[in-house]
Amino acid sequence: MMTVEAPPKVDKGRVAINREICKGCGLCVEACALHVLALSHEINRFGYHPAVYQGHGCNGCALCFYACPEPAALEVYKLEA
Repeated sequence: MMTVEAPPKVDKGRVAINREICKGCGLCVEACALHVLALSHEINRFGYHPAVYQGHGCNGCALCFYACPEPAALEVYKLEA
């Protein structure tokens, strides 16, 4: 039996994370239903592991934005179709 891969989904959004403001609480990672965010293995200047966007798969729902307790740590952009 041959498996058929689904075509890649078109990104409908994008997440921009300010790694120097993010405190690595992980609330945005948990809030993301599409699992496109993760905590970095690297640390920022304050010693936190900031969240990082995996680079694809965002639908622009902004659940991560609303879950984030740190003002200006992340922004969500809805892309035009």
